[in-house]
Amino acid sequence: MMKLNWKLLAAGVGVLAVLAMAGCGDSDNTAGTTKTVFTASNKYDGDLSNVTLHIGAASSKNAQGIVEAAGLADTPYKVEFHNLRSGSQVLESIAAGQLEAGCGSQIPPIFASLANNGGNFKIIAIRKGTTLNQELIVSAQQKDKIKTVADLRGKKVGYVKNTTAQYFLYKMLSEAGLSWNDIEALPMSTSDGLSAISTGDIDALASYDNAVIVGKQKGAALLRSAEDILSGDYYWYASLDTINDPAKHAALVDYLERINEANEWARKHPQEWAEFVAKESNQSPEEIRKRFEEGENQRKGRIAPIDEATIASEQDIINSFVALGALKQPIEAIKLFDRSFDEAVAKFKIY
Repeated sequence: MMKLNWKLLAAGVGVLAVLAMAGCGDSDNTAGTTKTVFTASNKYDGDLSNVTLHIGAASSKNAQGIVEAAGLADTPYKVEFHNLRSGSQVLESIAAGQLEAGCGSQIPPIFASLANNGGNFKIIAIRKGTTLNQELIVSAQQKDKIKTVADLRGKKVGYVKNTTAQYFLYKMLSEAGLSWNDIEALPMSTSDGLSAISTGDIDALASYDNAVIVGKQKGAALLRSAEDILSGDYYWYASLDTINDPAKHAALVDYLERINEANEWARKHPQEWAEFVAKESNQSPEEIRKRFEEGENQRKGRIAPIDEATIASEQDIINSFVALGALKQPIEAIKLFDRSFDEAVAKFKIY
């Protein structure tokens, strides 16, 4: 099991001033410090000062980053954020008792649930988000010959194994009348996939985010978008101990609502948000803002309770991985979820 070096991975929580008033949306950018009004929808009468939430995610912009940028990081409990490389690592850390909670995509919990004690986690809430920039692209060398997914028969197609990319590639092939065995499917990392599609070593690539964006900048062309295949659901996972501990449970509810409110702050302050994210990346604020606003125009980011559509979507992913042979036996999706946060999360404001 992976061991985290907390000194290297922990990002301290910046203390930002918060006005203790109702609502979210009004802000004051005085002296370079954003102040955002916030009152929790769910009141907790106990003392949370002794609670520490170790939170993990592949990007702080889905968790602590956006909370800090919005001026909502002055919490009545402590937060230690750990930037990990993937949802799989988040779940490995939860299983090892090193995190209370974290976020990731729909795929990692499927495989993590096969570990001892069911991986020591449950899915407790949904982060609704965009499905843009998850695409099947074709190389510059082949884009004049490959015009449809059906044209991929016998071609070399890269994909990111055990991710949404493998799932949507499988769905696209099935809809085009092809099986997985009709292509030369090549698992690779996002960086290796970008390199291979750029050089023409593969004919097509199923991937996401920068691999797709940069790939197209280097001459690759869109073959099909996964926009209407993927649900746009991302997950918040929590350890069993966190779920069952009243104080940690309450702190996590509060933290999730701060993320929900911070998403609305970012929509109202896209330039300020883009400049904050740019400090942690090699991209320009202009490019970050463009992608952010495109994603928000498609589907607003927010924290939502678990619903039947999400469970059905997870079951379809499971069934697809069983068909691919990536899972040896079916899993009941409903067993991956804990519904004890639903009532509290349902009180969060929908913007």
